[in-house]
Amino acid sequence: MSESSDPPLVLLHRLPSFNYFDENLSRDFRILNTDTLSEPLPIFLSRHAASIRAIVSVGGLSITSELISHLPSLQILVCTSVGVDHVDLAECKRRGIAVTNAGNAFSDDVADFAVGLLISVLRRIPAADRYVRSGNWENLGDFQLGSKVSGKRVGIVGLGSIGSFIAKRLEPFGCIISYNSRSQKQSSPYQYYSDILSLAANNDVLVLCCSLTDQTHHIVNREVMESLGKDGVIINVGRGKLIDEKEMVKCLIEGVIGGAGLDVFEDEPEVPEVLFGLDNVVLSPHAAMATPGSVNNVAEVALANLKAFFSNQPLISPVQLD
Repeated sequence: MSESSDPPLVLLHRLPSFNYFDENLSRDFRILNTDTLSEPLPIFLSRHAASIRAIVSVGGLSITSELISHLPSLQILVCTSVGVDHVDLAECKRRGIAVTNAGNAFSDDVADFAVGLLISVLRRIPAADRYVRSGNWENLGDFQLGSKVSGKRVGIVGLGSIGSFIAKRLEPFGCIISYNSRSQKQSSPYQYYSDILSLAANNDVLVLCCSLTDQTHHIVNREVMESLGKDGVIINVGRGKLIDEKEMVKCLIEGVIGGAGLDVFEDEPEVPEVLFGLDNVVLSPHAAMATPGSVNNVAEVALANLKAFFSNQPLISPVQLD
């Protein structure tokens, strides 16, 4: 960035509660914040359209072709999530707009959380907590048995950064790891299954941490859940639409699968109410990455991508638009 010119103007597109980027960005860039608007967004954008060169998208707000059309000078879109299913990537490619994501900024915390969900479901920890708090332990006696974690066969859907970190955390438990991914990872020591049905049939647990695309939408359908079996458990720290949620609810109620640990849902923040009464299900409000460490890491990666772009340096975590 040239010291003699004004810093680039960045549109900070975020939810009201996601205010942890403002201070860091404002040190190096001029910021327009969509959270503080007193007028409709299109009108606001029309007044600043010629000047806005970057968007920082926080909290998964949609970046549509319509929004992009209001910004003729837009050069880069910086996303603070790993998934970019909320972005019209085809329009970005058509316009030549660079796109970045969070990279590995919160892989550790999401992997920790996935393992926590798995242990919580198998050992029924939240249900046990409710059992004690309700007085049932004293009144009804011993709690029902959980399921052993050690030695479980765990199939990971999406062996990227987060998937690899989950696998490494489960190895000390003696878990047998296999995976399904877009392609086989030649450097991976784990068994590869080219289709998710085979992965489900040969595992006790499915952990979903792949990107949401047209190909992975509802990748876990009823057939997959039937293959996983009545003792099988699904853990989802990816995107809600990876699972056919209506069929999953039916499978949980009917005993087609044994349990689920869900951090994400099809229509967030709405969650099927029937899940609230199921002790074999652990629910979380899309919070797998929600730690101060991850928030700081994401802010640093976003800022580093912006600085790199406007200094004509390689991007830190570019998204391939193909």
